Amino acid sequence: MSSLSWGTIEPHLPILLVILPLFGSLLTTFLRKGILAWLIALAVTLVLPVFSIALLMKVMETGQPIVYQIGNWPAPVGIVYKVDQLSAYVLTVISLIGAVIMPFARRSVAAEIQEPAQSWYYTMYLLCLCGLLGIVITGDAFNAFVFLEISSLATYVLIAMGRHRRALLAAYQYLIMGTIGATMYIIGIGLLYVVTGTLNFDDLADRLRLAIADPGYRNAVITALGFIFVGVSLKLALFPMHVWLPNAYAYAPSLATAFLAGTATKAAIYLLLRLIFSVFGVALTIDNLPIPQILLVLSIAAMFIASFSAVFEENAKRMLAYSSVAQVGYIMLGVALINQAGLTGALAHIANHAIMKTALFLALGAVFYRIGSVMYSDMAGIGRKMPLTMGAFAVAGIGLMGTPGTAGFISKWYLGIGAIDAGMYSVVFLIVASSLISVIYIGRITEVVWFREPSEAAKTAKEAPLSMLIPLWILALATLYLGFDTRATVDVAAKAAEVLLGGIR
Repeated sequence: MSSLSWGTIEPHLPILLVILPLFGSLLTTFLRKGILAWLIALAVTLVLPVFSIALLMKVMETGQPIVYQIGNWPAPVGIVYKVDQLSAYVLTVISLIGAVIMPFARRSVAAEIQEPAQSWYYTMYLLCLCGLLGIVITGDAFNAFVFLEISSLATYVLIAMGRHRRALLAAYQYLIMGTIGATMYIIGIGLLYVVTGTLNFDDLADRLRLAIADPGYRNAVITALGFIFVGVSLKLALFPMHVWLPNAYAYAPSLATAFLAGTATKAAIYLLLRLIFSVFGVALTIDNLPIPQILLVLSIAAMFIASFSAVFEENAKRMLAYSSVAQVGYIMLGVALINQAGLTGALAHIANHAIMKTALFLALGAVFYRIGSVMYSDMAGIGRKMPLTMGAFAVAGIGLMGTPGTAGFISKWYLGIGAIDAGMYSVVFLIVASSLISVIYIGRITEVVWFREPSEAAKTAKEAPLSMLIPLWILALATLYLGFDTRATVDVAAKAAEVLLGGIR
């Protein structure tokens, strides 16, 4: 009976990944009790990784993409959802992060958000998750825009629900930047539609092969690429288009910060990779556009400038926010190399960074739960009062530095190999040098929490509850485990890199 039920469900897994969080958000809207909304969100988020992993295993086994036609209308007339090695990999990362942090949510959300608004918070959480999964699974450029806006609108609300009044300003700043990015994206997609008459990713790629050969269309295609590149870069916080991110992460509720750090930028990175390689791949090869060179410069700037900014922060969440900008730089550096090893490192870092940074923000969420602050001055000596919490923070921190034996080292190793394969030996030095800066800012907060005398706030602190420690340590241990067993990250990332490189060959 169970196999029959799964056989009925399995063909519809792509649409269920979007429908479940969407209807879950609808249910939580009508609830007034935070605990009931949390239970619905927990149930939904625990199911989604099962579906994502099932899709990943299937496409890895068959090597063929799964195409799901909405309403049985084939493309380009209808919208299709397409799952290949790349999209299944990112779907799994997003859904796993969304599920792991939900046990943490109950106490954290209850402490930071008043009871009447808690159900609304979970509504926005599920709606944001729906949008992020939709971005990754859709095979239609305009549908991707719709999901991008769904996730963005929900994100604005999540940020604005922070306790500090600056949360409203941070949400407003992100709204302005996000609107600019979305407008630029839709202008680019509109230009492509005028040139090709389609919005389906696969059809766009095929028709661009013809359009790019016509001088009358070539400039329109290049202009569209420029609009799309800048628009999506704003969403993924690529330096210097990252100005919205530090305040958004610093003043959002703790759970929202951890969730967004682990998922939102990853979905935007996926969209940019899909468009650059799978849609514009032929345009890049014919016109020799300097996209890789631009990405290389911006990535290296992010790795250094954002890391230096993190060193001088006194707010731990802002420090990690600047670190996220630097880590996006590492990912885009691998993209700029445009070779197998570089892309493998970039895609592996999508998962590895999601795990490490979510763990770090959860640890700060547990600290905030106990003392109501993540300022360095208030966190002094708190490691003595919350050793398990700050121990997990230390594990994820050494992973972020790229220490051998951690997931972060694996990502940077492949980025280094990619740089060597590209003949860019100086880039290897820059990867190591920028990693040393992360040693400074992680080392600084480690010194504050472990080696200083406890502050007045820290003196009364207690260890985090078990419901917070379990998700935190799952992610911390994953940081160590994936530093040795890379089958779940590097092996899958290598296959996904082949999919991307196939678009420009």
